[in-house]
Amino acid sequence: MLFRLLRLILILALVVSAPPSFEAMAQALGQGAAGLVTDQQKVIQGLTAKTDDLEKKLQQDGEDDASLVDIRLQLEDLSRSALTSALAFRSRLTDINNRIEVLGPPPAAGQPQEPDIVTGERQALASEKAEINAVVASAQNLSIRISGLIDKIGNMRSALFRNLLTKRYVLSDALSPQVFSDARDEFGNFYKAVSSWLSFAIKFKFQAILAATFVALGLALVLLVGGRRLFGRVFEADPSNEDPSYLSRLSVAFWSTLLPTLAVAAFLGSTIFFFNYYNVLRGDIGLFLNALATVIGVVFCVNRLTNAALEPRLPNWRLIPVETGPARWLVRLTTAMAVVISFNTFLSIVNDKMGSPLSLTIARSFVATIIVGVILILMAMLRPFKARDGSWRPWPAWLRYTSLGLGLFTIIAALLGYIGLALFVSLQVVVTGTALITAYIGFLSAREIGEEGAFANTSVGRWLSANSSYEDTALDQLGLVVSIAINLMIVLVFLPLILLMWGFQPGDIEAWAYKLATGINIGSVTISVTGILSGIVVFVIGYFLTRWFQGWLDGSVMARGKVDTGVRNSIRLAVGYAGVALAALVGISAAGIDLSSLALVAGALSLGIGFGLQNVVSNFVSGLILLAERPFKVGDWIVAGDVSGTVKKISVRATEIETFQRQSVILPNSNLINNAVGNWTHRNKLGRIDIKVGVAYGSDVKQVHAVLLDIARSHPLVLKNPEPFVLFSNFGPAALEFEIRVFLADVMNGNIVQNDVRFTVLEKFDDQHIEIPSTPRAVVEAKKHQAWPTDDDKIEADFAEQEEAKAQAEAESKKLPKPRKSKKPDPD
Repeated sequence: MLFRLLRLILILALVVSAPPSFEAMAQALGQGAAGLVTDQQKVIQGLTAKTDDLEKKLQQDGEDDASLVDIRLQLEDLSRSALTSALAFRSRLTDINNRIEVLGPPPAAGQPQEPDIVTGERQALASEKAEINAVVASAQNLSIRISGLIDKIGNMRSALFRNLLTKRYVLSDALSPQVFSDARDEFGNFYKAVSSWLSFAIKFKFQAILAATFVALGLALVLLVGGRRLFGRVFEADPSNEDPSYLSRLSVAFWSTLLPTLAVAAFLGSTIFFFNYYNVLRGDIGLFLNALATVIGVVFCVNRLTNAALEPRLPNWRLIPVETGPARWLVRLTTAMAVVISFNTFLSIVNDKMGSPLSLTIARSFVATIIVGVILILMAMLRPFKARDGSWRPWPAWLRYTSLGLGLFTIIAALLGYIGLALFVSLQVVVTGTALITAYIGFLSAREIGEEGAFANTSVGRWLSANSSYEDTALDQLGLVVSIAINLMIVLVFLPLILLMWGFQPGDIEAWAYKLATGINIGSVTISVTGILSGIVVFVIGYFLTRWFQGWLDGSVMARGKVDTGVRNSIRLAVGYAGVALAALVGISAAGIDLSSLALVAGALSLGIGFGLQNVVSNFVSGLILLAERPFKVGDWIVAGDVSGTVKKISVRATEIETFQRQSVILPNSNLINNAVGNWTHRNKLGRIDIKVGVAYGSDVKQVHAVLLDIARSHPLVLKNPEPFVLFSNFGPAALEFEIRVFLADVMNGNIVQNDVRFTVLEKFDDQHIEIPSTPRAVVEAKKHQAWPTDDDKIEADFAEQEEAKAQAEAESKKLPKPRKSKKPDPD
């Protein structure tokens, strides 16, 4: 109650203090919201009218699959527009809800009445919210209606496809003599149409035809010649190479099929484009020419593929180890099958355009499917392999029975009247089979290129090795990149082609590509390929910018400022970690991933860190402490337990130390923080080294002290200040012990100074006849063991004689009479 009264007093104060501005603001907001509602109502009305038109068109063109796909694409655009219209009110609804929450609920019965202006504002907000909800509901209803129409189109297309495959035709009318007369009339009409167009084109468009043809031919030649010069040996088989590698054969087969086919496609496509550009083609002739170009392209591609894979002229370059005769027959049969199917497709377009009788269409398709079935049976019965004994062997069982089954299925389906099904199977055998075989060869080539060391043996790899500074490791990694690129290219090229062959329309592929690019909803998660790629690109750019900034900061700023090496390393590492972390966050945001949705994952990770990753976190925090406090830096000589050496690298998890034996020791950072670490070069490299020297008892210790002090002072690396000192340290058990203590400007030179001083001590002591005693050693005589006998036979004989003598002695002792015992006299 108290809070409500305080809020009421605050509202009244605001109203009294500035009533004109408050009313003006409310009026402006009301006008803006009303305009937004009106605009969106008009948008939804327009979308509804377009939806009505498309629904009428759907009922009219329900038998045309391409028209159904076009209608579906337009409906999907309308659905997205309706969704955009509904989302236009999101910010305004948020403002209204926030304002209503601030105003609070209306006072209950028995409570003080609120000001009229507050009541009016609450009613205005509620009324506006109701209008917005009505418009949003209209958009949602329209979206639901469009979704229903899209589902209906999918069902209609499925029904059309099933009807195409399952419809049965009566063959009696199609195989009657009337068909021949219909075919003759059809050919006459087609000839008249083409001849009339040719006469018109030659008279009025001859120069345009020549220009278009030569431009298209030049484009194809540029592509073909450029491909030959670019790919070199991978384009054609080398007859002089008697033992080409499998990778070379795959590359030649793939590229010698793909590049000429692309050149032919470029020529045909550009020819049709320029004919249309110069208005050379009319409607029916343009349709015929497009169909003819497709026929030529398919036949050429199939012929090139079979020649490249079987190579009738070069047995060493064949991908399949068949004999030369069967290889030629396979090329002929495959090309003939492609010609039959392609020619039948061309005639079907001609018949549809010229309104041919149904019997003629059925007869044409029946003959084509029967021929394709017979060719498949002949290919299955072919014996392409020769055994060692000279006998011919057939195809593997699975391949032979597959080809035989497809051929018999096509013939039986055609004889039973299922012409659409037989024609569909025949078309897929030729076109889809060709695409799959080409793609499979490309995948094999990519796999071979990705093998270790394979790319360096290719012509491109040898050229790069000779004309660049790439090493074998770099070439091997480049081979992996090329392998991935080839696989990606094959998927992007052949997958849409195969989908088109299986009855899908270009609009289907366009819709799938749009969904894949904008996002696929899986539950509450949206996966967007475009977003993921954008995130990866942003992260890569951020990563390289970080590396560039690290190099610039280290080499241009800190190096010129004579900053200490350890400080430079710490700053460089800190900048690197911060830059990579920032690039990762920006990349995740660019990928469309909501970081707030990772809160649960972060909580689980924190729990795992608390239990299983304690050492990792301890090392990480210890690394940050080392980089911040810098108890040692790169280049310092430290002693950590049993490890002594130079610090080479400090990372957030471990520190790399190189011992003086050139051994790299990786120490966890927590060990360096929690344990004692000695640093010889912490603040500077000034340090003291001690050299112990022992002399014999009876030596003149004053003389020894003077000689050692002179040796220490005379060394060039020994500092004069602090000056060197010689200590008479102890009366040892075998010698009088002295210590030479000298200071060096660079303690890293300690071994050099110690070595030089010891050599000089020996020389001076020898000149001054000062003896260095050695500890006497006890002489231990080795115990001589009895030699191992070498004559085993003699030992065995002696042992046998001894045993025999013992036995005889025992036997003789048994034969001797035993002495009698004397009886004692009885006592009296």
